[in-house]
Amino acid sequence: MNASLTAVFETRHQPTIEAFRRFVTGELEPLWEEFGESTPEHIPQDVKRHVRRRSAELGFYGAEFPEAVGGRGLPLTAVAVLRHLAGGSGCPLAPLALPGPEGPTPLLAHGTPEQQQRYLAPLVRAEKMRSLGLTEPLAGSDAYHLATRARRSGSDWVLNGHKIFLSNLEVVDFVLVFAATDEHGGPNSTAVFIVDTGTPGLTVRQSFQGMSGELLYELLLNDVRLPADAVLGGPEQAHLAVAHSMLSLPRGRVLTAADCNGLAEYALNLGLEHARRRVAFGRPVGTFQHVQEHLVTTRTELAASKLLTLACTHQADEYKELTSEDAAMAKITATELLKRAVDHALQVLGGRGWMKGHPLEYLYRYARMMPIVGGTTEIQKVIIAHALGLGSLAQGPAPGAPGRRAEEERLLPEVTV
Repeated sequence: MNASLTAVFETRHQPTIEAFRRFVTGELEPLWEEFGESTPEHIPQDVKRHVRRRSAELGFYGAEFPEAVGGRGLPLTAVAVLRHLAGGSGCPLAPLALPGPEGPTPLLAHGTPEQQQRYLAPLVRAEKMRSLGLTEPLAGSDAYHLATRARRSGSDWVLNGHKIFLSNLEVVDFVLVFAATDEHGGPNSTAVFIVDTGTPGLTVRQSFQGMSGELLYELLLNDVRLPADAVLGGPEQAHLAVAHSMLSLPRGRVLTAADCNGLAEYALNLGLEHARRRVAFGRPVGTFQHVQEHLVTTRTELAASKLLTLACTHQADEYKELTSEDAAMAKITATELLKRAVDHALQVLGGRGWMKGHPLEYLYRYARMMPIVGGTTEIQKVIIAHALGLGSLAQGPAPGAPGRRAEEERLLPEVTV
């Protein structure tokens, strides 16, 4: 698409963008063509590992992390543009070249120096993989009221609980487990524990397959004994890890928006290609007004969504500020755009796009996941409502309330956006 509207955000990052584009077209697309597949549902683990490690060698995978752990300190805008490019390329291997739920996480950037070198640095180099254990059967987005418990036993911790919807659990090296340290709940009652997958008492119970092919796992913790240094951030800063994770969520949501914008652009291009080539009644179907409506609507909404996403990243890079409500608006806009863009393109292609194995058929299923991951659309609306002063007593003080603002001012200087 014509990127003139967003060039003001992208220009300074052009060398990085072009280098990544060459990597995708010169290495990843030929590798993908060897498989003869059209969707990413059956990519072998060794191929995924190769793509991540090659990307790390070239300085793309984990590039947003500090040089001290092997990254390049890349600005958020550059990372967002790379993720957009990966999704928009149409090459299923391209998104794997950038960190996903298996890779480095800002959460580990708040670990002790020893934890960063032992766990974060190998993730940045794509030498290790991790998973996240937050969601429980009766707890999703509420990290401060968990059934999984961590109790002290001498200098150790003992964890018991039940986690669901963990990704990559068959191949990861460790899991970041959220657990309550105080049964009364609240901001100081939850800690994050780094649990190596070989730890006794850790059991993978079963797996579930999502609509678009992802395997998600159920994890049981039965008297899992951990040393004191397994607490993320160290025992004295245990409660801050969860606060940091909550305050860094906007960053992840904006990057999810960038992913969705890229995939929406790919869907649009599939629709455009078909509209130009498919002939009906003696002329290309793209000359029919109703077909044009599908593509023009997507093109317009994509421009607006991309501008909102990059405005958020620019705000983070230039002013070190990324509010929860801005990120929530970007995520809502982009995830809903993706659903509509794929639907519009599928309508243009008709039966061809509906057939199993076509990229649009896969995207139709994949797009439905995006308004759920990283905080559902409904959670994003709650965040925006709070910003408008519409919070409820049940939800706690809204942003701007004295208690909430004091906590934000205390934590924000410590949090990497």
